[in-house]
Amino acid sequence: MKINFLTIIAAATILVSGCQCNAANDKQNAGDSTTKEKTAPESTAKNIDINGVKVADAKTILARKQVPILCYHQVRNWRATDGQMGKDYTVEIQNFKDQIKMLADSGYNTILPNQLYAYLNEGKPLPAKPIMLTFDDTVLDQYTVVNPTLKKYGYKAAYFIMTVSIGKKGKFVNYMSAEQIKELADEGNSIGSHTYDHKNFKKYTGKDWEEQLDKPTKKLEEITGKKIEYFAYPFGLWNKEGFPELKKRGFKMAFALADKRDENDPLMCVRRIIASGFWSPKTLHNNIVKSF
Repeated sequence: MKINFLTIIAAATILVSGCQCNAANDKQNAGDSTTKEKTAPESTAKNIDINGVKVADAKTILARKQVPILCYHQVRNWRATDGQMGKDYTVEIQNFKDQIKMLADSGYNTILPNQLYAYLNEGKPLPAKPIMLTFDDTVLDQYTVVNPTLKKYGYKAAYFIMTVSIGKKGKFVNYMSAEQIKELADEGNSIGSHTYDHKNFKKYTGKDWEEQLDKPTKKLEEITGKKIEYFAYPFGLWNKEGFPELKKRGFKMAFALADKRDENDPLMCVRRIIASGFWSPKTLHNNIVKSF
């Protein structure tokens, strides 16, 4: 009987030890799974092929529901020297992150200019609750703050580059390098032109077309290895007399900030709204709904 009793005790001890070991392993594995970093959702923003897309008439384009397009500039914390306009054009870092989270939580899906172009002309389908995020002026925080934030949600954007500032470091603002711009393009974002030095489009004459459009386009194409087909007006200001100059240079759409689009050529003055630095995520959402 002693031998049988000892055998039973030994077996029970082994069984309990084994269960404890397995439980510990299960707990460890569970811990591992919870600590793994979540991967970003697959992006709905695609640089689709638009070769062969037929340009629709103005009436057809104007009849399509507008896609919300947000325009950002600097994303940094406000300084004591920032005035009213400076703060309006500058979204503080945490506020920007909260705005993007709000968009994701609200079910918005980013799209790129090629997708918008195909939709406006041929009615190509877009993801649910489409929105376009655009960033002007080449400032460095668009690479260091904006891009990592967008990646977290599988978002992509269109960056409109002012070529005079590429790689420059200033007293109050630094700008993206050519390598950083290429990286954004290689990651599937859209790169567009924002002129050479932000000169008012409405004042172009003579050699301005070459200096403000031709040379920047060539430089950006050399940097990205991609064709530059989209343009954003400095200050959002445009005149229809300049539309033929844009078309002649192969620009498919141009982005403005106006409330109205040209009735005869709406692709050359696509509407955006500035995402104000004074807006909370809730206010931003209200303005998106109200404006589009």
